[in-house]
Amino acid sequence: MTMTDALHLFLGHSACGQAVRRFNWAHTPLGPIDGWSHSLRTMVGAILDSAFPQCLLWGPQHITIHNDAFLPILGNKPPAIGQPFEVVWAEAWHMIEPLVERAYAGEPTFIEDYPLVIQRAGRPEQAYFTFCYSPIRDDDGRIAGMLDTVIETTSKVQAQQQAKLINAELAHRIQNTLAIVNSVCDQTFRAASSLEEARATFLRRLKALGQAHIVLTQSSWISAPMAAIIEGALLPHSTAPGEICAQGPSVNLSARQALSLSMAMHELATNSMKYGALSVAGGEVSVRWGLEPINGDQCLRLRWTETGGPRVAPPERRGFGSRLIEQVLADDFGGKVSLCYAPEGLRFELATRLSNLPDQGARVGV
Repeated sequence: MTMTDALHLFLGHSACGQAVRRFNWAHTPLGPIDGWSHSLRTMVGAILDSAFPQCLLWGPQHITIHNDAFLPILGNKPPAIGQPFEVVWAEAWHMIEPLVERAYAGEPTFIEDYPLVIQRAGRPEQAYFTFCYSPIRDDDGRIAGMLDTVIETTSKVQAQQQAKLINAELAHRIQNTLAIVNSVCDQTFRAASSLEEARATFLRRLKALGQAHIVLTQSSWISAPMAAIIEGALLPHSTAPGEICAQGPSVNLSARQALSLSMAMHELATNSMKYGALSVAGGEVSVRWGLEPINGDQCLRLRWTETGGPRVAPPERRGFGSRLIEQVLADDFGGKVSLCYAPEGLRFELATRLSNLPDQGARVGV
């Protein structure tokens, strides 16, 4: 067998094997391939035949030889074969160097999910790797290099981090929801004249809260369309076509704003069915919102207007709905609200700066 045949056999047919065969090793500390030691040839042949990502460092200059499976880890980096390892991973060398030195000192290292900021796509990226740095000996038994056996775990680590965030957010939302339910329950049973009335009112309010949760769940609790929140809250209260008209531009609300607005719309509609425009035939409710400048700022203005109902008089006491609208809704929107008990019909208005709402061009959280 000729030397060329021998080289062909030990380098194999892989892309990296061909790259090793074509590389001018005479210009490196390793020298021409036909002068390589038996141990170096054996290691190179072994990694080139492996389907697991592996990279061999040889000599004090850490000259790199890797297999095809290692290519995805390099990404768009310049060719690494024949280059010093510290050149290949220059951006992370301050993290890697101590581990390489340990391997060259005879101490292997195994690390799971090791974080490294690397550049392999023209920009820095946070990546994670599980790897083993193993010392490799030459024909005389002296440590001459290191074997990097590695797998990237970036996707796994990111999934774990995302799951942790989701669990924390879920716990936060459950606590918020329980606080809302507790407040609704307390206010409802405190103001009701009978247990049966309290029970019926409480169930209706829970249903309104649940409807808002459905809309938020459909949008992954990231943001909710204002129109969908209002429509969902008013739908159970509309008994005749045209008696409720809701119209306005596309606006996104945060989860907290969606919940409080849904409850406020439910309270206004319930009050209207009992005492206002929706309590008589021919009565109408108009819910309109729009974006307009207020004092030099771009703002959202929402108006609830009732017409055609009984003559209105201010209530003798403030109930749950009034407190919800005047306090909770104003706080959650960071704006101003007003309730006007005009004789011809109830008027409600909410005004807030657009900056108090989620970014209308992106979906964001609470």
